[in-house]
Amino acid sequence: SLGFLRRAMIVGVAGKTLEAMRLKPPKGRPGLGVKLLLLGVPLALFVPWMAYLLVDEVERLSVQMQSNQQRLIAESIAISLHGREDLFTDLPVSAGEGAPGDVQPSDLTLVARPIQNPLRPRLDGSVADWGEQAVRPMFFGAENSDASFALSLGTRGGMLYLYLDVTDDARVYRNPEVLRLNNADQVRLGFIEPNGDDGRIAVTLSESGATTAYRMDSDWRFAEDGQPERDVQGYVRATSAGHAVELRMPYSILGSQRFFELSFVDVDDADGRTIRGLTATGDSTLVAYRSPELLGIVEGLGYSDMRILVVDAERRIRVDTGTFRTSGAAQPESSWQGKALAWLIAAHNVLQRWFGDESSVAAGDAAVQRIENEVKDSVLAGEPIARRRRTGDVETVLAGHHIVSAQGSVIGMVSVEQNIDDILLLQYEAIDRIALVSVASFFIVPLCLLAFAGRLAWRIGSLRREAGAAIDDYGRLRSDTLARSTAAGDEIGDLARSISNMLARLDQRNTFLKKMPRTLRHEINNPLNTLNTSLEHLSVETPSVRDSKYLDSARRGVLRIGAIVQNLADAANLEESLTSEEMETVDIQALLASYVGNCRTAHPEHAFVYLGTVGPVYANVADFRIEQLLDKLIDNAVDFHRRGSPITVQLDVKRENLRIAVANRGPMLPTDAAGSLFESMVSRRGSDANLHFGLGLYVVRVIAEQHGGSAHAANLIDGSGVAVCVRLPLADAPSSSLSVRNGRAAAKADQAA
Repeated sequence: SLGFLRRAMIVGVAGKTLEAMRLKPPKGRPGLGVKLLLLGVPLALFVPWMAYLLVDEVERLSVQMQSNQQRLIAESIAISLHGREDLFTDLPVSAGEGAPGDVQPSDLTLVARPIQNPLRPRLDGSVADWGEQAVRPMFFGAENSDASFALSLGTRGGMLYLYLDVTDDARVYRNPEVLRLNNADQVRLGFIEPNGDDGRIAVTLSESGATTAYRMDSDWRFAEDGQPERDVQGYVRATSAGHAVELRMPYSILGSQRFFELSFVDVDDADGRTIRGLTATGDSTLVAYRSPELLGIVEGLGYSDMRILVVDAERRIRVDTGTFRTSGAAQPESSWQGKALAWLIAAHNVLQRWFGDESSVAAGDAAVQRIENEVKDSVLAGEPIARRRRTGDVETVLAGHHIVSAQGSVIGMVSVEQNIDDILLLQYEAIDRIALVSVASFFIVPLCLLAFAGRLAWRIGSLRREAGAAIDDYGRLRSDTLARSTAAGDEIGDLARSISNMLARLDQRNTFLKKMPRTLRHEINNPLNTLNTSLEHLSVETPSVRDSKYLDSARRGVLRIGAIVQNLADAANLEESLTSEEMETVDIQALLASYVGNCRTAHPEHAFVYLGTVGPVYANVADFRIEQLLDKLIDNAVDFHRRGSPITVQLDVKRENLRIAVANRGPMLPTDAAGSLFESMVSRRGSDANLHFGLGLYVVRVIAEQHGGSAHAANLIDGSGVAVCVRLPLADAPSSSLSVRNGRAAAKADQAA
C-alpha cells in the first residue's frame, strides 16, 4: 500500500509539473486576434468614404472663406460709395429729359437696357440668354415688309449688344471674290468716333455663321484698309423670314452717343447686285443705363476675374463691369478618366443637393434668379449676404453689401460674383484619386479577405487533421503534443495550445492507467498470497473445515481475484511487449493446420473444420502471438457456437494479404456491435456465462494491428452465425529451409493445445 501511494504521489507531482509547463502564448509577438482582423479589414472599405467626407468639408470651408472674402470686397466698394447720393441721380445718360424710368423709345432715341444674365451672352443669333428685361424690340420699316427689321439693344460689361430680326424675301450674300462690298445684304453702323471723325462700319452676312465687319470709305463701297474690324463681332442665322443678326461692339468705339445710326441694306438681285432698298434708324441718340462716373470709380479699384454690379434702391443696374471666368474650369477629358470624373462630379452634385444645407449649389434659371433676388432683398434690407449658385456649367459665389446715404438710408447695393472653379478643380481631382482608391479597395479588400479566409481555413484544417491524428480509432494517443500553430499569437494559436495541453494531460492519464494494472498486481498479489496461505494453514490446523464448502468458495474467490489482476496486467502490457517481439517468416498454412489438429485433440467434444490453401502462405509474424490470437478466436467460437455444429477455421489469400477466419453457428451479432466488440472491457455474454472481462477480441485486434493487419467481425450471409476475420500482410518466401522453423511452430502449437 505504501508503494502504491508512493507511485501515485510521483504521478501527481509529474502532473503538477506538466501543468506548470503548459504551453503559453509566445512573448514578444503581437497577439493580433482573428476577430480584430475580420473587423479591421472590412473597415478599409470605409476609408474612401471618410476621405470623401473630409474633401467635401474642406471644399465647404474653402467656399466659405471665398464667400467671406467677396463680402469684404463688396463692403470695401460700398464703403467707398457711402454718402454719394449724387452718383445715383445722374442716370441714365440721355439727350432727352426726365428720370431714367421715363425714357421712351422715339425716332431719335435708342435705348440699350442692361443684360442681367450673370454670364456674358453668347453670339449665336439669339436673344434667349439676354433676359426678358433687356429684350425690348423697336421696329423700323413697314411691318413685315421687305428690308424691315426689329432692333433690340442691350448693355453688358462695357459692351453694346445689338440684335436685328430682319425680314428679307431674297437673301443675297457677298461674293468673296469681289472687293466691292455694297453688292450684297449687309448691316451698316454710322457713328462719331472719339477723334470726331465719322465712323462707318459695314457688317457682311453669310448663310449661317460668324459675320465680318469692315471700316468703310465715305461711299460705302470699299473697305478702307481691307482688314476686318475685330472689335465688332457677330453671328447671323438664316430664318424663315430673313436674317437674325446678333452683334457686339465696345462702347469705346463710340466717341459720342448723340449720333448713332443703324441701317439694313437689301439686295435682291443676285446677278445685277443692285441695292433695292435701305431701312435705317436715322440719326439717333443712344441711351444706356449706366453711370460713367460711378463706372470709373468701380473700375479704378482694379478688381479682376469677378463681376461687379452696382444697383440702386429701385433695383436698376447702374454699373455692370467685369466678368468671372467661364472657361478653364474642371472640364472632364474624353478619356476614361475624364468620363469617370464626369460621373463622379454628377454623383457629387446629386449628393450635395440631397444632403447639402441651404447654402448648397443651385442649378436652373429659376433657381439662379431666385438666389439673385434673395441676395438683393437681403442686402437692400441692410443685411450683407453671400450665396453659392450654379449658372450653366459654372459655379459661383454671389456676395453683396448695401450702400447707405449720409442720413443712413440704403440707396443701393454692391454685388460681387466670382467663380469657384479653382476650388472645385482641386476637389474633383481629390475625388478622382479617392475614386481610384475606392475601386482598388473594392478589388483588393475582397482578395485580402479571400486570402485571409483561405489561410484561416487551411490553418483550422491542419489543426483538425493533426488533432485527429493524435488519437487513433480506439482512443489511444499517438502523440502528446501538436506541432502546428502552437507558436501563433491569435485565437487559433490559443486553440492549438489548449489542444496540445489537453493531449499532454491525457497522455499523463493514460500512462497512469497503463501502469495501474502492474501496480495493482504487485500490491494485490501480496495480500492474496497471504490469504491463500492462511486458508491452507486453516485447512491443515482445523481438519473439521477442510471439506467445508465455504473454504472451497474462499479459495475460488482468491483464484478469481488473481485471474482478474493477471488478465488486466496482461492486457495492459500487451502492446508494450509486442513492440519487443522478434518477427520471423512463418508458413501460416502449416501453422494453422497443426493448430487445428491440436484443437481437435484438446477439445474432443467439439468438431473443427480447417479449410486451407494448396501451397504455403508466408507472413512475417511472431508465431507465439499468432497462436495467442488463435486461442482467443477459438475460445470465443467455442463459447458461442451452437451445440453439435462445427467450428470452421479458413485461410484465404487475396492480393497482398492473407485472411484467417473463424466461424461458428450460433447467435448473430447486433447491427451496432460489430465495431465495439474489439474494444477493451466489452463483452456480449449473458449473465450466466463464466468469468470473462471482454479482453479476448481486444487482444486479437491489438496483435493484428501490431503485425500490420486488422480484425473485424460479421454475421454469416445465411444468418446462421458469426465469423471473426483477421487480415495480415503477406511476406516473401525465405531462401533457407523452413523445416526446422515449421517444426518449432508445430511444437509450440502442441504445447499450447
